[in-house]
Amino acid sequence: MPPMRSDGVIKAGARERSSSPWRSLLGGCLGGAAGDHEAKKKVRPRSGGGLRRLSFTDLSGAADEDLSISLVGSNLHVFTVAELRAATGEFADDNFLGEGGFGPVYKGFVDGGVKPGLKPQAIAVKLWDPEGAQGHKEWLAEVIFLGQLRHPNLVKLVGYCCEDAHRLLVYEYMPNGSLENHLFVKQVPSALSWSTRLNIAVGAAKGLAFLHDAEKPVIYRDFKGSNILLDSDKKPKLSDFGLAKDGPEGDDTHVSTRVMGTHGYAAPEYIMTGHLTAKSDVYSFGVVLLEILSGRHSVDKTRPSREQNLVEYARPGLRDPLKLARRIMDPALEGRYPAAAAQKAAAVAHQCLSSSPKNRPDMSAVVEALEPLLSVTEDVAVGPVVLFVAAPEPAAEEKERKERPSRTARDVGAHHRRRLRSPKGSPRKRGAGPKEEFWVWHVPADDDKKP
Repeated sequence: MPPMRSDGVIKAGARERSSSPWRSLLGGCLGGAAGDHEAKKKVRPRSGGGLRRLSFTDLSGAADEDLSISLVGSNLHVFTVAELRAATGEFADDNFLGEGGFGPVYKGFVDGGVKPGLKPQAIAVKLWDPEGAQGHKEWLAEVIFLGQLRHPNLVKLVGYCCEDAHRLLVYEYMPNGSLENHLFVKQVPSALSWSTRLNIAVGAAKGLAFLHDAEKPVIYRDFKGSNILLDSDKKPKLSDFGLAKDGPEGDDTHVSTRVMGTHGYAAPEYIMTGHLTAKSDVYSFGVVLLEILSGRHSVDKTRPSREQNLVEYARPGLRDPLKLARRIMDPALEGRYPAAAAQKAAAVAHQCLSSSPKNRPDMSAVVEALEPLLSVTEDVAVGPVVLFVAAPEPAAEEKERKERPSRTARDVGAHHRRRLRSPKGSPRKRGAGPKEEFWVWHVPADDDKKP
């Protein structure tokens, strides 16, 4: 695949045009859609007020022109490719921010001159990678969920572009990047302080609790450090809703779907059965909370074999103050944290990482347990952590030890995994830390007809 030039334009040679998937994004239209849009299901426009949030199913078959009508009142702006080219300097290399499963992300700037009625602001523009692991379905999920959900701990979707084969998303710009970069990328100048880490954990927990407790619940499904973005004050906001799902309602206990996510963060029962619940997100939160405490990546192949899986290595010691201090807490903190608060946070992580979903707390209970720790600045007793979960079964600890998530994670390794590929050469690197691995695993419960 030919490299993309710094001016964002690929030369129009016949051979180069036919071989480059980026031609559709930077050099013209392919004349086809990125997804299946033959079904032109009409959707009634929203009139505002107390109408219930539209679900993915409500809009997944809608025509492109119906999408903006259906999201009236969401304050989303519909951009053209030309407008986003202008905003990003033709998707210049200097504006490249990073890359995920959907595609590369560029920094830009918009005002009334680019888009009438839009206040001047920095933006982040995500482009669809035709050769990536995600596509129109994930683009649509982002628009549907973030177009209607508003919370201080969710990233704001400014607008979108759906023009021929082009699929782009426009977000508010988050100047401090991702939590993952601050924890693991060596180029970041200073380690996060204890108070900043705890504030990030509480804010992210509030974002998940908002999704789970909504009138029409949402399961995030891809909770990880790279999807937690930080604003200028390091306030966390959840981003990347491409894998989000409408949660079970009524008498349903779970959503059956193919297993998708990032290796090291998915709950063991979800990997084994494809049954997705809010408790799947709780497990993922436990993994990230453990990363925040330890400064270690969920899966790190550069460490000794018994330390490569963070949950397997650290969970047994989370309730032992001595092991927590000597083996688990991030050395970069240099001991500058209240031990009692760290122990309470570790206890929350331990419960979230239970191999039994029913023994995991709800995210609202996690918020209630973590938030009081923000005021703890000295090593004083802060009281017991009460998470209001089901009582453990007899010999639960022994059972959990035998059913560690790492076993199922190794099973996943025998199946097909698709690594994230950069559409560009050396300038596009995600940092010096261990790379995440995005995977899709088909299980017997696979139901491709459900989004």
